[in-house]
Amino acid sequence: MASSNDNQGNNNDHKSNSDINKADNDEYPRGEFEYKPPTVWNIFLRMLLAYPWLKVHKGTILNIKLRGKITDQVKSRFSSGLSLPDICENLIKAAYDPYIYGVYLHIETVKCGWGKIEEIRRHILDFRKSGKFIIGYAPEWREKEYYLGCACEELYAPPSAYFSLYGLTSRAIFLGGVFEKIGMEPQVQRIGKYKSAGEQLFRKSMSEENREVLTTLLDNIYGNWVDKVSQAKGKEKEEVDSFINEGVYQIEKLKEDGWITDIKYDDEVKSMLKKRLGIAEKKKLPLIEYKKYSRIRKWSVGLSGGKDQIAVIRASGSINRVGGSLSSPSSGIIAEKFIKKINKVKDSKKYKAVIIRIDSPGGDVLASDLIWREIKLLAESKPVVASMVDVAASGGYYMAMAAHAIVSENLTLTGSIGVFTAKFNLEKLYEKIGFNKEIISKGQYAELFSADRPFRPDEEKLYAERAQNMYKQFRDKAACSRSMSVDKMEEIAQGRVWSGNDAASRGLVDAIGGFSRAVAIAKHKAGIPHNKKVTLVEVSKPSFSLQRILLSMLSSTIGIDNALKNLQDDSAACDGVQARMDGIMFHGSEGSSFAGPNFSLLKDYLTSL
Repeated sequence: MASSNDNQGNNNDHKSNSDINKADNDEYPRGEFEYKPPTVWNIFLRMLLAYPWLKVHKGTILNIKLRGKITDQVKSRFSSGLSLPDICENLIKAAYDPYIYGVYLHIETVKCGWGKIEEIRRHILDFRKSGKFIIGYAPEWREKEYYLGCACEELYAPPSAYFSLYGLTSRAIFLGGVFEKIGMEPQVQRIGKYKSAGEQLFRKSMSEENREVLTTLLDNIYGNWVDKVSQAKGKEKEEVDSFINEGVYQIEKLKEDGWITDIKYDDEVKSMLKKRLGIAEKKKLPLIEYKKYSRIRKWSVGLSGGKDQIAVIRASGSINRVGGSLSSPSSGIIAEKFIKKINKVKDSKKYKAVIIRIDSPGGDVLASDLIWREIKLLAESKPVVASMVDVAASGGYYMAMAAHAIVSENLTLTGSIGVFTAKFNLEKLYEKIGFNKEIISKGQYAELFSADRPFRPDEEKLYAERAQNMYKQFRDKAACSRSMSVDKMEEIAQGRVWSGNDAASRGLVDAIGGFSRAVAIAKHKAGIPHNKKVTLVEVSKPSFSLQRILLSMLSSTIGIDNALKNLQDDSAACDGVQARMDGIMFHGSEGSSFAGPNFSLLKDYLTSL
């Protein structure tokens, strides 16, 4: 269990790495990357076993374009977009591939949280241990993109680059005034002083509790950014602060003050690389793209796994209990499907340990609890480690707390141990539009979720007690799993969201780190020597499916059809209690979002009118 140091950063008192480590648990292995140069035998295997159509010629440069959405899911060869596991694996393979001489990293606007950014940055620094070059080129960048770029050996930008390094902001949207004008009254029960989920539905401005949480999170993110950038560029933290506050907009100033290596166009960087590699100017620079290199297997570069196997189960997105029909495909974490994966691993004797990789803001309480139970049963048969990415809050944390150990990135949004539930009172809206509906019911609370009128006092009391009961179950299970008293857990629960480091200092997280540390801890728990290789088996790996492709092609038509059907639904209530973190947006100077708002519940309400 982590120590109870209280580390809260702000704009004038940034956390250093030593401060961060105080909240870490040193009894667990760190799983740091140790580069060992490939042997002659490895090189021979590469030449002998590589598929002819995937051969990499000597002197090739791996070209990775970091742009757009990055998910934590493993992609199939037919999938589009960027995958964090594939990005990291490509950098590891390239470090050991004797035919790869370096990496050319194109960095533009990325859409993911700081947890994924930390993982990618860690792998950039690990790649540099190989002695090969990694050069960044950034035509468009803000704080996240620069955070990655400054970890490269060199960073270039064109003279017309779009860059904005002016600081970070957090924003919250409130619809209370809108609903008031149209005659909709959200009736929300939130359990937990800091539970902000649902706040955007009925408030017109930010609560002091929510402001406190967002301010602390923003301080942590900004402090970490300043700390890491100052280390990368060999500058004092005060210099980084001053640079941010100067409002620099001239690319020449960035070069002059050492924030970038030089001002060059893409073709000029490639010409420079040709000269370094001794390639004639008229010849093409030998590049292999990210997607093609992803098809090269690790064993072909001498990175074979061991006999012992560790299962990896990935859980990304909102949590729901059941999925949609074939005509309505579902995304996110579907409890009934996820539980099947858990049982598959539990019933197999070949897996020595399990890593649950979580990237979820939560969702349905019942679904979260059912998953928690199955993970708990799995943990009775073999070691289970939870590895948290951008966010593991509410239902996401509910899942994690069943594991033997929880590993979090420094800036993972963590905790939010609280619940909320809501329904809309549409009485005034119905009056405005002349709509009428009559109900005949039997039973005192039969109309509890009716949208025609507000709660009666006895109904409101029952509604609140119902949510309170769910909260107590969540809180008490969290206290038991983290070996602390209920009173102590109550102090750090109450729906509050913590950064990973702050969560570790309060005992909600065991260790700070990424996927490699989770693997090291899983090996430790399973009694596997740290220097012994293991094989990681992706249980959630997608398979080729013609049906999946066809459903994707029909998604727009299906969406319209479902919207029309939902308009016929006369229920405007959400019967299920939610363990969900409110959408939190952390923006850079020009709106680069940290995590988008989650209005899935609101969508359900509005489409049910």
